[in-house]
Amino acid sequence: MKFTDKSKENIKQEWNLLGSKYAFDVNEMVKFGETNGWENWKGEEPKDERDHLADAVYQLLKEANKNNTVAQFRNDFPPAHTPFIKFLQDKGQSIEQLHFINEQKVVFLVGTAYQKRQAYLLENDTIIELDDTISAIGKSKKNNVFAIVSNHKIVTTQGWQGEIIATFNLEKTKDLGITELTPFNDGHKTLLTTSEGIYIISKDAENMIHPVPDLEDEEWESDIDMENATISNDNNYIVVGDQCRDHRVLDNNGVEIGEVGPQSSYPDFCLFSKNDHQLITNSCHFYNGVTIGVDATDLKNINITAYEESEDYTVIDDGMRVYCGVATSKYYILGDAFGYIKAIDTNGNCIWKYFLGSTITSITISDDENTLWIGSASGMLHKLQLDKGLRDNHTIGNGNHYEEFRFIFWKEESIMKW
Repeated sequence: MKFTDKSKENIKQEWNLLGSKYAFDVNEMVKFGETNGWENWKGEEPKDERDHLADAVYQLLKEANKNNTVAQFRNDFPPAHTPFIKFLQDKGQSIEQLHFINEQKVVFLVGTAYQKRQAYLLENDTIIELDDTISAIGKSKKNNVFAIVSNHKIVTTQGWQGEIIATFNLEKTKDLGITELTPFNDGHKTLLTTSEGIYIISKDAENMIHPVPDLEDEEWESDIDMENATISNDNNYIVVGDQCRDHRVLDNNGVEIGEVGPQSSYPDFCLFSKNDHQLITNSCHFYNGVTIGVDATDLKNINITAYEESEDYTVIDDGMRVYCGVATSKYYILGDAFGYIKAIDTNGNCIWKYFLGSTITSITISDDENTLWIGSASGMLHKLQLDKGLRDNHTIGNGNHYEEFRFIFWKEESIMKW
């Protein structure tokens, strides 16, 4: 596909005209629905009319990456999600296990737990490919301990590529695809989340802590769906759950001490606030869900009944199916199945929302809480400077954030920056 200067200018003008109109219309609709009630919205849902431009813009993006003119391209063509949906089925892949290292450096994996993964380091805007035997990467809640799985071993280090704290040889769990990996703050244990059980890995044991074996059922299997787990920041508590079982609260040895029942259908996410005063759990139904918060200052014997209104919990959000999130000193930032990230405080107030597209699969934030990196199932890794002002008028949402760039990791394509 060859482009003249005139054809490029025409594509650019149409892209910007239709893109800004679409963003404006969506933002106005959302504002109306949230102010007046969605039942009073009588208009049609806005439609992004740029599908016919996607092939040309995709080619121009490739050219810009080849010619090192991405900065100019980004100014001319603010990024979008909807026009590129047609590419995602064949090319998209998940960005997972994003972790902040320091300054403007993060590490992450491309691929899901059941695929051959590739690990990368992103420093500023430079991508570095890491050892292809790495199958999982985790970071502790405190103390900057990292864990890497490679060749059936977990190695924990003090800081990224720092002094080795411990090495764990995997036997029972060596062939399991790892959904999530969280080393304890001292680096001497790790929490291993897989679709065939959730484990505490220590120097001499691989103990499955979820699900609890049914010793009377001869056909019992440990396979679970929507497996999810977290550790409190002080490492006193572990929370585990899956599609078919309520969130279970455990002590740091994996002994159950309480339960938090879902207020939607299927438990699929959990997270502690940064100060450990609150635990949030999400349960979903299709692409929607309900997130509740419970007092986490004393979780012993907590028992929240499923599907029952109670003063023992706060409704944090009643719409999102949450896939990932981070806790900051001010609020949670949660990523959902519809491609939104939302900042919500411990009382359930939505501070801002920002649309990126596709399912949000991983989030990490800098220690100063100014920079956010977000990965999605579309194969895109976004870098946002929070509260720095909008970069263009194509932004959907009310978050006042500056997208520095997005990297695109598509199958059988070179990595592209936009």
